[in-house]
Amino acid sequence: MPASFNPNRVTRSLLRRSRQGALATLMTGSGDPYCSLVNVATAPDGAPIILISRLAVHTKNVLADSRVSLMLDERAPGDPLEGARIMLSGKAEQATDEDRETLRRRYLNAHPSAADYADFADFSFFVIRAAGTHLVAGFGRIVDLKPEQFLTDISDAAELLAAEQGAVEHMNEDHRDALGLYATKLLGAESAEWRCSGCDPDGLDLMADGRTLRLDFPERVTTPGGLRKMLVRLADEARAKAGS
Repeated sequence: MPASFNPNRVTRSLLRRSRQGALATLMTGSGDPYCSLVNVATAPDGAPIILISRLAVHTKNVLADSRVSLMLDERAPGDPLEGARIMLSGKAEQATDEDRETLRRRYLNAHPSAADYADFADFSFFVIRAAGTHLVAGFGRIVDLKPEQFLTDISDAAELLAAEQGAVEHMNEDHRDALGLYATKLLGAESAEWRCSGCDPDGLDLMADGRTLRLDFPERVTTPGGLRKMLVRLADEARAKAGS
């Protein structure tokens, strides 16, 4: 396996960038496999969030047996089998009163149009608690990973998570130029109306026109002050590249 290949980082990036996935559940009664397309966001630690209706077959399945599998892929151009994908297995847990607002906020940041139905009585947020994942990232790049290898440690980041939404709104309202520089100069993306959809100790999530990017931080950030310093540092690096 090439020394430069980092399966933990590839998996973490796919989790953060993915907005749709194939959810596999077990049919009630028969136990037959059932697969459906769902929109996806991530909890602060990177665990997938889904918003599903009790009228849907997959929700009925999950409520009867919480074991699920979720496939996410990077939607590579050309042959999709040449792109990286992960098959995450675990259990789908319905949001508790304690964590629902955080899951709702992060999901709607990633899928703003879901605000039209997110609070309907038959819809519920679920988070998929991973038992492990199977990464396929090309020839010789097939790895099984444990949750601690691809999820983000948030045990020391309570201050950052409490300030996350304010930081996201501030960046989108006052620093769209910096977001554009992150996307174009640090991540090699095309110019667009890039906006921030979330942040966590490991990085920043960006979206524009249905495209998603993940900006990894060179070091972990756990406080609002640390986040400000990191974003200024990365903006300076991006401007330096723009001027070179």
